[in-house]
Amino acid sequence: MSEVKIVAQLRTEFGKGAARRIRRSAQVPAVVYGHGADPKHVSVPGHELLLALRTANVLISLDIDGKSELVIPKAVQRDPLKGFLEHVDLLSVKRGEKVTVEIPVSTEGELAPGGNLLEHVLNTLPVEAEATHIPEGVTVNVEGLEAGASILAKDIALPKGTTLAVDEDAVVIQVVAAQAEVTEEAEEEGEAAEEAAPAEEAAAEEA
Repeated sequence: MSEVKIVAQLRTEFGKGAARRIRRSAQVPAVVYGHGADPKHVSVPGHELLLALRTANVLISLDIDGKSELVIPKAVQRDPLKGFLEHVDLLSVKRGEKVTVEIPVSTEGELAPGGNLLEHVLNTLPVEAEATHIPEGVTVNVEGLEAGASILAKDIALPKGTTLAVDEDAVVIQVVAAQAEVTEEAEEEGEAAEEAAPAEEAAAEEA
């Protein structure tokens, strides 16, 4: 994974008012923490950070007062209505260090005919990987899967050097029957029961 270089500034003002002023200047309040060091409160250029965060678990080379520090995003707060960045927590990492992150799960292929539905039980997969070699995601092939089929965490091929950080038997993806089909089957069963009822009543009367 390539590094994204961003210049940050240490900040000395805190609180909601200070955060609003920072955001009005096209910056985003952020905290850098990790390795037992005291947290660093910084402001980061909003546009550059927004572009960087388009890549999951992006590796950022953060320049703070002329000193470079590798970080990855751990918590991103956005405005619930407008979606702009409000605050970001950045975890300091070192080359060769293992970190636990969640990587996106995507699928490819077509399910077996029949109108079945694909359900993502886990949209992201917790894994442990080297900080400078975090996978951007994993792709799962669902070609030909039928209702009732499921894919477990242990079934997913991970890049070399990456290991699961979740129960290997955890269900990641499953295939379920379309609700319309389930409803149709239930209606057919109900109609069959209604048709059988008069015949049973007639038989009872004749007896």
